[in-house]
Amino acid sequence: MGLAEYKRKRDFATTAEPKGGKPLPKAVKGSSRFVVQKHDASRLHYDFRLEMDGVLKSWAVPKGLPWTQGEKHLAVEVEDHPIEYAAFEGIIPQGQYGGGTVMVWDRGKYYVYGEDPLKAWKEGRLHLVLDGKKAKGEWALIRIRSNEEKTPWLLLKAGSSIKPLSKKRDDESAKTGRTMKRIAQDQDAEWQSHRDENDASAASGLKARIKKALKKKEPAKTKKVGRALRARGRTNAKESEFDGRLGDPSLPNGGPRFIEPMKPRLVESPPGAGDWMYELKFDGIRALAIKNGEKVSLMSRNQNELGARYPEIVQAVRDLPASECVLDGEIVALDEKGRSSFQLLQALEMEGRKFPVYYYVFDLLQAGKKDLLQLPLQGRKELLSLLREKAPDPIRYSDEIGGSPQQLLEQVKRLGLEGIVGKQRASVYQPGRRSGAWIKLKCVNEQEFVIGGYTPPAGSRKHFGALLVGYYDKGKLHFAGKVGTGFASEALAGLFKKFQPLRRERPPFVDLPSKPGGRWAQGLTPGEMKKCTWINPVLVAQVKFAEWTRDNKLRAPVYLGLREDKKPTTVACEG
Repeated sequence: MGLAEYKRKRDFATTAEPKGGKPLPKAVKGSSRFVVQKHDASRLHYDFRLEMDGVLKSWAVPKGLPWTQGEKHLAVEVEDHPIEYAAFEGIIPQGQYGGGTVMVWDRGKYYVYGEDPLKAWKEGRLHLVLDGKKAKGEWALIRIRSNEEKTPWLLLKAGSSIKPLSKKRDDESAKTGRTMKRIAQDQDAEWQSHRDENDASAASGLKARIKKALKKKEPAKTKKVGRALRARGRTNAKESEFDGRLGDPSLPNGGPRFIEPMKPRLVESPPGAGDWMYELKFDGIRALAIKNGEKVSLMSRNQNELGARYPEIVQAVRDLPASECVLDGEIVALDEKGRSSFQLLQALEMEGRKFPVYYYVFDLLQAGKKDLLQLPLQGRKELLSLLREKAPDPIRYSDEIGGSPQQLLEQVKRLGLEGIVGKQRASVYQPGRRSGAWIKLKCVNEQEFVIGGYTPPAGSRKHFGALLVGYYDKGKLHFAGKVGTGFASEALAGLFKKFQPLRRERPPFVDLPSKPGGRWAQGLTPGEMKKCTWINPVLVAQVKFAEWTRDNKLRAPVYLGLREDKKPTTVACEG
């Protein structure tokens, strides 16, 4: 059969399954490898594979291996698979042939005594002895009919009966010990490969670089950076320390002070020209760290002091080898997969538990007595890398991730991350501006919305049913929809308490009530409005959602948490 049918059924641009085709030694007569893979596709089944003639002869066995002597299970012959497939455990993307989770359920050696395995297969009868981690004993494969696209065989338990596996053992990988659920969650063998091996290798390396960027990243060595900076005349600092005294006389004197953060512009696709660098987009709280000797402030973008909440970050900034500096970065909490999560940051803080938070720094605005705002981004990043070299772990360096932005977006989306930020290498820092020198490309729909009211609770829910949220356009607050999911019981109670002193008689939205009817109408009628409670529009919520509807309302919105670092009047529609 060869691998022609196997390759015909798969798009290797979207599945991590191996293509095969590499020269391999022929199977040893009478003894070779077998593998059984548990496969949760459209239906859960087991794939039984025997190494033979340089490929894996394969059968789909819906009920798995029989354990009782004489018991027969249907085994449908499918296309040959490449030898590399014997080690494959992970995810086949949905929409691809066999999309679902694959586990290496068992593996080991098989024997066909006194016979040539390939000859026995051609004749339609194999008496097998399996020596695996789970399957040990005799089985037989017997062809029922031939000359069919999917030839039916019987997998028969020969020899003595064997005690069936426990439910726990049946859901345990022979390769990694993981369960099917854990394999599906890890997604460590699902990636965007390409049709030639060089591209596939590049994609795999890109995925590794993205994951590394979320961990503690070591910047360039001090000596290397120090030489580069001195060559540009930008610093006379010793190679072993950063003392804040920059050598470039063209840099104006400054000092540690709050600077309104520069903002990225949301775009739908990467730019086609220009010298851009790309970093991960974090899902946290934007914050400036301002150090003046032993005094450190951690300020949100609307100048709220955050230091009391995150004392470990304050101490880490205090320990930096610079007497004065201003850092720009993002405070984040990481989930079990290492992804930044604003919802997790809010939930853990609300529960009053201790948990690790990190400050991912991506820009240096002032150092010593020097104002760096007019220094090109590339130069600011090099100085930041030098400053960050001996920083404690709560401070992590957000470095550039190489690769094309389109490939980056694909990998970031597959890893469940929020997106990427692009920055022009030669750009200066423009406080408070969204000039387009910085851009953001999102993989999920998520933004801030102003809370203007709430609906009454229904069923067993207490306090309120859904938030009524909106955005500003030309100074007026427009209604965007109802957000009724994503609330823990503590969040419901806490928000309800915040709402009470803000109550008002009339809605703050300019476009309510909405006209009833219409396929796409998702507003509020006069009758529904009578049941709502309105509040002054001073609170900002972070919300993720599936998409914007045709009448500019949110589809499937989920509440993530309150944003205290965002002024309500700056919240605009990003759709």
